[in-house]
Amino acid sequence: MARSTLYQLVASELRRTIYSGVLGPGDQLPTEAELMSAHQVSRNTVRLALGELVNEGLVTRTPRRGTVVRERRPLLMHPQRELQPQPGETREAFAWAVSQEGRAPSQEIEVSIVHPSEEIASRLELPDDELAVVRRRLRYVDGQPYNTNDSYFPLTLVSGSEIARPGDIGRGANRVLEELGHPQVRVVDDIWARMPTSSESERLQLQLGTPVVVYVRVGYDEEGTPVRVAVSVLPADKHLIRYELESR
Repeated sequence: MARSTLYQLVASELRRTIYSGVLGPGDQLPTEAELMSAHQVSRNTVRLALGELVNEGLVTRTPRRGTVVRERRPLLMHPQRELQPQPGETREAFAWAVSQEGRAPSQEIEVSIVHPSEEIASRLELPDDELAVVRRRLRYVDGQPYNTNDSYFPLTLVSGSEIARPGDIGRGANRVLEELGHPQVRVVDDIWARMPTSSESERLQLQLGTPVVVYVRVGYDEEGTPVRVAVSVLPADKHLIRYELESR
């Protein structure tokens, strides 16, 4: 049997034990020697099989423990609920969603005034050389880096408001936009997947082979003017995005 087929068979068997729950998060896979004996294959074939599982984000290799199953507890996201008020809730959408799962949200925030990239300027429909305020956030769940979120706003719209100042906005920037007279009544989402940049991998502490989902949301006010562009980078193994559609 061809070596390529052999390693795929070994990988398939290991994958089955992970998805079936026989091996759970943190469990150690059999050693290379044990896999060689069980499947009657060479060490190189075993390493190719394990490498495939690493690239799929199912396992990780550690110096002392060998190959172990990765923790997979995705954060459930409901993008369509972001603009819906939650009864009695004053926190921003991310903190509220994480708390609903009984988990602890936190974040690091940087605020600056920038000349946005051509893509961001186009989405905000900004004139040439128009400035924007960007709020860059590294978000954590239970102390682990989970995603990044960079939100851009026209400077002329938010100058002097909390959005343009450093620090957290407990009730969220969307609420501030409402108070400024620009509630978002329509959003357009673009979502695609790619491999992370080296900077993203370092910042989000990504394991080798973990893809990311780029999620761009443009919010429009009642006049149809774009007032916010939010760019999120979401590690694919840590997020589940759910949309609910109803026919009317």
